[in-house]
Amino acid sequence: MTSYDALAEVYEWLISDAKLNPAEFAASFDDALSLLPSNAHVLDCSCGTGQLAVGLAGLGIQVVATDASEAMVRRTAELSEEFKAPVRTLRADWQELPDHFDDDTFDMVFCVGNSLHHAVGARGRVAALESMSRLLRRDGRLVLTSRTWELVRARGSRLDISDRLVRRNGRNAVVIYRWEIASQWEEEHHIEIAVAQVDAAGSVLVRSELLSCWPYQYDELTAELHRSDSGRKGARTTLRPRTTWWWRARYRQRAHRP
Repeated sequence: MTSYDALAEVYEWLISDAKLNPAEFAASFDDALSLLPSNAHVLDCSCGTGQLAVGLAGLGIQVVATDASEAMVRRTAELSEEFKAPVRTLRADWQELPDHFDDDTFDMVFCVGNSLHHAVGARGRVAALESMSRLLRRDGRLVLTSRTWELVRARGSRLDISDRLVRRNGRNAVVIYRWEIASQWEEEHHIEIAVAQVDAAGSVLVRSELLSCWPYQYDELTAELHRSDSGRKGARTTLRPRTTWWWRARYRQRAHRP
């Protein structure tokens, strides 16, 4: 599992301006949030540095934020304290979630920001989806976002260097992505991300991390979501209404997590 521990310290340079403010990030999911019951319990299971989780907590929602990276979880806790928006934080990857939470715990589970491709292959993806889905209550919803891997693979291996400085916390940085695109879909791909911070004196501090990912096609992801749904129904009484696992999938090229 990719760690993100090195990038956690500079992750704000990888977040778009529109998603940097917790309240604005949460507001981008207003259509989903309008379906939540009162006193809703929500899980953000790829929380990153916590912008979404803290934004949701600011709305009065009971939020748990988890991530496979200990450093990301720490930064989420720090952001929660800064905004005085209570969020319970926990380090856990997707397959560990059922070890920490009972089935039917949450009204909504978020897995957003280009996270799912870090699950190892189709088997890992399905296991992650099943773990998340087990935690949903009756009529619960899984909100998933992803980059469009068909477009990413079509561009091949490459080096993407930002054409502008990104300013965060009074400091500027250049963001660089190096893509290693494997020949086959099912093979491990790599993204190396570097954040080069430039101070007023011209000194440069670079933090970088090599990330593993296993891409998927849209139709493949759709089939896996439906397969996860069918498995869960088979484990439930026939009197139980069908739970909506994949309530909304935003399939697009860029989002807040690389």
